Amino acid sequence: MKRLGATLVALVLIGAAATIGWRHVTDKVKTLLPDECVATVGSLDASLDLEQAQNAGLITAIAVRRGLPARAATIALATAYQESKLYNLDYGDRDSVGLFQQRPSQGWGTRKQIKDPVYAIGRFYDALVRINGYEGMRITEAAQRVQHSGYPEAYASHEPAARALASALTGQSGHAFACRVASVGPGRPATVRDEVTGVFGGLVSTPVVTGRTLTVGVPARATGWALAHYLVAQSQRLGIRRVSYAGRVWARDEKWTTSGSSVSRQVRVDLAG
Repeated sequence: MKRLGATLVALVLIGAAATIGWRHVTDKVKTLLPDECVATVGSLDASLDLEQAQNAGLITAIAVRRGLPARAATIALATAYQESKLYNLDYGDRDSVGLFQQRPSQGWGTRKQIKDPVYAIGRFYDALVRINGYEGMRITEAAQRVQHSGYPEAYASHEPAARALASALTGQSGHAFACRVASVGPGRPATVRDEVTGVFGGLVSTPVVTGRTLTVGVPARATGWALAHYLVAQSQRLGIRRVSYAGRVWARDEKWTTSGSSVSRQVRVDLAG
């Protein structure tokens, strides 16, 4: 995980600022702009650019790997959006840096450590799970107990979008997260294999590589959708052109469509050449 964190830091894209929000959805399939992602759950959706999607995917995947409830991911996502708009910032108020604007002077770790998103996310969850009864608290209250912000109610405005993202990215809502990616470079099978193993660990089987295709066994439908959505979120960075799971297929033209296979125990990943 340490090496994965360093790789992720090196590959995080510095994109133009984009908003993440919530609104009532009038059409089931939202038309996306190039290099835009959206989580759609019920009457809410949350829109992100590709860098935000990569970070949201990692925040949620680490919660899944740790066996935390979707509520924990919702709290973390709402917090990260308020603190950094889901960007891994190298600046902030006083000595604050990173996704959660954690401060070395407040004991969160060194600046280098906090800039590693895997480390920063892990430290956030470490602090969250020490709060007795956080699952039943208001999201803004739980976030404030971790962050000790000067604006304790600010997290509440991001709750609807964070709920949509958490439901989709933890796999509770299937085929609910998609991206439209303008272009992807060649993917490296070994890189994707190592990342899946590094992020999801023993929750999934070791990916089997056949040419430019990987197949990953999953134990349950929610885990499969969590992995599938994570791969979509990382698709540009990892050179992924198609993800297939449980009778659905996503290609980089944005949306999940019905496929001929309904296998729910295996996620298939096709890489760009």
